[in-house]
Amino acid sequence: MSPTRRNVLKWGAGAGGLATASVLGASAPASAASWAYRSWMGSLSSSLPITGLTIPGTHNTCSVTGGSVPKCQDWDLPTQLGNGIRFLDIRLNGLAGTQHEMGLYHGPVYMYKRYQDVLRDCQNFLRDNPREVVVMRVKNEYSGGNKLNANEFMRRFNWHMDDPSMNFRSIFRTDPSWPTLGQARGKVVLLTNFDHPWATLRWGGDHCDIQDQYNVSDDAKRRAIADQFDRAFLNPNSSKMFINFTSTAKGPIPNPSIGAQKIFPSVYSYLDPRRHQRARFGIVPMDFPNYRTDILDLLINKNFVQ
Repeated sequence: MSPTRRNVLKWGAGAGGLATASVLGASAPASAASWAYRSWMGSLSSSLPITGLTIPGTHNTCSVTGGSVPKCQDWDLPTQLGNGIRFLDIRLNGLAGTQHEMGLYHGPVYMYKRYQDVLRDCQNFLRDNPREVVVMRVKNEYSGGNKLNANEFMRRFNWHMDDPSMNFRSIFRTDPSWPTLGQARGKVVLLTNFDHPWATLRWGGDHCDIQDQYNVSDDAKRRAIADQFDRAFLNPNSSKMFINFTSTAKGPIPNPSIGAQKIFPSVYSYLDPRRHQRARFGIVPMDFPNYRTDILDLLINKNFVQ
């Protein structure tokens, strides 16, 4: 059953969905919202532009290991998708010891996941939920001993797309303009953040309006997030996708977990009074969304406000 706004609000309020009363820093059960938010896009109009949605996402999507500094997420990728995350921040270096493969990295730290594993997770999810859309930023992390120059990154990227045993090109939408929801259902919308000559959507420039201030004071970060939400609200007809990172790592020891705990209360304070206001906020990538699943509720429910 696809969620109506009423059902989404009901599920999010505790009838089996994400708990809106989550305690700051407490992890919700890993599969808490899977049945409620697995297909939240399904009942939305196919004529809606993707840029007109509010899309929860994750920063450094697959950074689930490596210690307190590289780790940005508790939920693995299938759990994120099942819990309503629809923007993936995929950062790649070459995979050591291989000729063609790329691995998921945060800087030089390997996350023990290959790019083909990410694509298989997306392929499986979209096969089971064909009315959903995933937006994927692919970034050349260019870090450590496995960094790739532009030509080698393109070659390896195409290997993943074209290897006949994997058939991953078929799951992508690679057009250079933002689609409607109907045009993109069942697809991964590719957003490239690496050097190439291809006609695709590109990170920044003409396609995105991005707030990603992560090395600033807590107060500056809070203001930047609120300002970007305001920009998205005040420019409802912009052709750009607004992207508003809540992630921060400022401090003597840059720690995404501590950053999330410091910043999330102000994000909630902005969104909660506006829960009945019709608005689009674009993509909101987060560290540790399981810390405050009430914020994930508010972002998804925004798409159902009339």
